[in-house]
Amino acid sequence: MAPVDEARTAGQPGLRERKKRETRVALSQAAIRLCVLHGWGNVTVDQIAAEADVSVRTFRNYFAGKAEAIAASHLERMLRVADDLLARPAGEGLWDSLLHAVLGQFVPPDNSASQNERWRQGVRLMLAEPALAGEIVKANAAAQQELARAIAQRTGTDTERDVYPKLVASVVAAGSAVAVEHSLRADGSVQLGAVLAQVFEQLAAGLPVP
Repeated sequence: MAPVDEARTAGQPGLRERKKRETRVALSQAAIRLCVLHGWGNVTVDQIAAEADVSVRTFRNYFAGKAEAIAASHLERMLRVADDLLARPAGEGLWDSLLHAVLGQFVPPDNSASQNERWRQGVRLMLAEPALAGEIVKANAAAQQELARAIAQRTGTDTERDVYPKLVASVVAAGSAVAVEHSLRADGSVQLGAVLAQVFEQLAAGLPVP
């Protein structure tokens, strides 16, 4: 086989995986959008598939139901946090890098949706749905595992030998979740970015007593 053919063949699995990941993201975002706007009980898998412009069969190839589809967005976001962490300058402090990575994925460039009370209320109701809780736990466990790998690579530690990367990953996941919940329950003037900055400032300082 010619070298160019080898390179093309070697690149195909990456392309397929990228396309699959894009489809997963599209389905997950469609599920979130519909459930936030119309309510959990008023959204079907058929509607989610139509919103994402795919067949119901395609949806079933990726997710068992809408709860799993929604939880997938959390895992995807934390995967991007891990990628962003590894892309930060090597000389930057770990907690500064983590804050930048989290802000880049948790705070959209356009904050209009987060300032819309109807949207915020819809998100609160969706996250309170009992059917979603178990899938969020599973997605969070997978997210922490991937983030721990990135932290280990960044700090020169090992996820099997050292407790540090797993500990930091779990703290980042918990701190981010606290910030999201706090901003959703506060009035509209409380911005998620500001809460995240406060959370990471406290974490970097070792959680001193106020």
